[in-house]
Amino acid sequence: MSSDTARTADPAPAADGRARHLAPPDHRWLVLAVIGIAQLAVVLDATIVNIALPSAQRDLGFADGQRQWIVTAYSLAFGSLLLLGGRLGDLFGRKNLFVIGLVGFAGASVVGGLAADFGQLVAARALQGVFGALLAPSALALLTTTFTDPAERARAFGVFGAIAGSGAATGVLLGGVLTEYSSWRWCLYVNVVFAVLGVVGALLFVPKPVRGPRPRLDLAGTVTITLGLVGIVYGFSSAETSGWSDPVTIASLALGVLLVAAFVLVESRVANPLLPLRIVRDRDRGGALIAIGLVGVAMFGIFLFLTYYLSQTLGFSSLETGLAFLPMPFSIMTAATQITPRLLPRVGPKVLIRTGGLVATAGILLFLRTDVDSTWAGTVLPALVVTGLGMGLVISSAMNTATSGVAREDAGAAGASVNTFQQIGGSIGTALLSTVFASSVAGYGGAPADAVLHGYHVAFTGAAIAALLVAVVSGGLINRHAVRRERLAAVGSVPAPATAH
Repeated sequence: MSSDTARTADPAPAADGRARHLAPPDHRWLVLAVIGIAQLAVVLDATIVNIALPSAQRDLGFADGQRQWIVTAYSLAFGSLLLLGGRLGDLFGRKNLFVIGLVGFAGASVVGGLAADFGQLVAARALQGVFGALLAPSALALLTTTFTDPAERARAFGVFGAIAGSGAATGVLLGGVLTEYSSWRWCLYVNVVFAVLGVVGALLFVPKPVRGPRPRLDLAGTVTITLGLVGIVYGFSSAETSGWSDPVTIASLALGVLLVAAFVLVESRVANPLLPLRIVRDRDRGGALIAIGLVGVAMFGIFLFLTYYLSQTLGFSSLETGLAFLPMPFSIMTAATQITPRLLPRVGPKVLIRTGGLVATAGILLFLRTDVDSTWAGTVLPALVVTGLGMGLVISSAMNTATSGVAREDAGAAGASVNTFQQIGGSIGTALLSTVFASSVAGYGGAPADAVLHGYHVAFTGAAIAALLVAVVSGGLINRHAVRRERLAAVGSVPAPATAH
């Protein structure tokens, strides 16, 4: 059985013939708290540094053209190594990888906070991404194997989805507070606090691993997918600064796509694949993963351009910008923790993901009302609330669905798939919408302020299209609730295969 589950007081086999090794009932929600702390550290780190960048640039003296590498170094390492991190958790124990990831993430953060020059800061950010890739899939896999009851699972994934969806906005707020009242270096040091809480909680409450046989690591798959994702993430990052016609951009994206295609071919032929294709071939799981990726496109676009709008057009300070985002994470948390847990077991993910996509689309379109003299309360606030409600429905439902019915030995790979789609979606969204924004501003014939506002509106429209595709594509792929229940019941009646532990 899984290496990260503990026996209950009665270890007798369940009705389906499998012994259930779950965390003690009184510890399950503490495990969720520990996982939530770790997930928050990983998610907010994608945006907390953005607020600190101008201050770090003045302190370390690097050029504007170098600034993007502070963000790219993290996303490049994190996005490309997620599948490997998920499989290592399956092979060597998710609790072990969870703790190692937290400790390493904190250590890399300290190195970054102590950085004396640009190169050291970039190296530290890349190292953060490496350990984040170990941590994030293990966290989601632990959540998957800890909560199996449908009602409890819906509540647990509601909380987890709220953290995943609101973490970026929390990063903007926390980065603004720390930069305003302390130093940009504390935007990195703060991760030590999360790591200490997470490690102590993991050692106390996460069940001890149960050892078992371990299959060999899929080296061919590891090499092809890692290099493939590096090519894709780097290519989109290059497009943001050098344009889509740049030879490096074209070569990186082409090589990345070819290697990902080679990875699929490899995975269909090896005995112990890094990512078993059965995980992504399932219609429900595939639809949920696409929803997660598309939400990443929309969400990262909103955070990027709304931050620009608030700070550059409306003149908000770093702290005011962070505070201005607060309604969105509150809306996400409301939808993910109060609405989804009540409705998901009754109506299923198809209805919630489709509804959430449509609500998020409407909310993003409200950002088109922004003007050079708009007020936050009259224009930005309603858009944040509506968008947050829609995204909260999608994120929590999709994450739950993407890990439902997966074999316990594949939980790490399934969790890594969720994080990979979210990260790649965010990278694509940032690069694609940034390029669209720049082209729209350059091609606008009016005053500079009007041209920039036009660029914001075009970018928001692109984010709205991504949210609409969530409703159309993902909502169309996922099966109706009655069909899903029949399929999951059939899966539950089949004895589980031997695990990787």
